[in-house]
Parts: sequence; C-alpha cells; structure tokens
Amino acid sequence: MTNDDAVRRRLARIAWLLDNSIPLPGVKFRIGIDAILGLIPGLGDVLGVLLSSYIVREAARLGAPPSVLLRMAWNVGVEGVVGIVPFIGDVFDAAWKANQRNYLLLEHYLDNPRRAVRSSRLFATLLIFGLIVFILLLAWFGFVVFRAVVHAFTS
Repeated sequence: MTNDDAVRRRLARIAWLLDNSIPLPGVKFRIGIDAILGLIPGLGDVLGVLLSSYIVREAARLGAPPSVLLRMAWNVGVEGVVGIVPFIGDVFDAAWKANQRNYLLLEHYLDNPRRAVRSSRLFATLLIFGLIVFILLLAWFGFVVFRAVVHAFTS
C-alpha cells in the first residue's frame, strides 16, 4: 500500500462524511456534515467551504494539474455562493455534493490523467468563455443604464 492509496482512502472518507454520512429517514437520500453546518447562519457556509477546500489542497499535493484544480474549486465555489441563500442554499448544498464531485474528479485524474486533463481543460475553456460573455453583457447593460440615466437628466 502506497502513501497515495492511504491519501485516496482518507479523502474518500472525508468526502463521504461531508456529503453522504447521514441517512434521512423515510427517503433514499443522504446528507452530510457539510449540509448540517450550512444551517448555521453565516459561519456554517464558511466552515463548509474551508472543509471542502481540504480535498482540493490534497489534490494539488497529489499533482493534479491546474485545469482539474480549477474544476474542483468551481464546485466548492458554487456550493459556497449558493449556500449563502437561506434555506434554498442549504437544500442545494445537500444535493450538489461538491466533495463527492471533487473526490471523483481526483479519482478520474489519478486513474486516467490524460482523459481527466482533457475534459477539465474543456471545462476551463468553457468557463472562461462564459465569464467573458457575462462581463461583456454586464458592461453592455451598464452602458444602457448609464445612457438612459443621462438621457433622463438631459431631457
């Protein structure tokens, strides 16, 4: 057994604990400690993001490339940002399961690095493209609003 195998088992356990360790009675759905922490106003989501970041840090230590790490950070970021919204964020957090997603990304990378890097690069490219389009649309909207305000005051 190598050290990497021990790290993989530890990360699998942490991801399970954070996302799937608590069965909900009467349904076939599980939540984890991360969803419970999210119920604590303000502090809970910050703690959840910090705990989730541990898996990303360990992936970096295991040699995951930037494209895979970006994809993992995106999962944690989405969970953290949406988690801020009361109630809806907590439900989203329980369903999104960023830690399980990130553990699977790491597993795919360790098992088939070329394929994982290729799919993560595609994700990173689409993400950057989407952000550029978003910024351009935001700038255009700002310009339209500014022009409307100037027109309202000059009329």
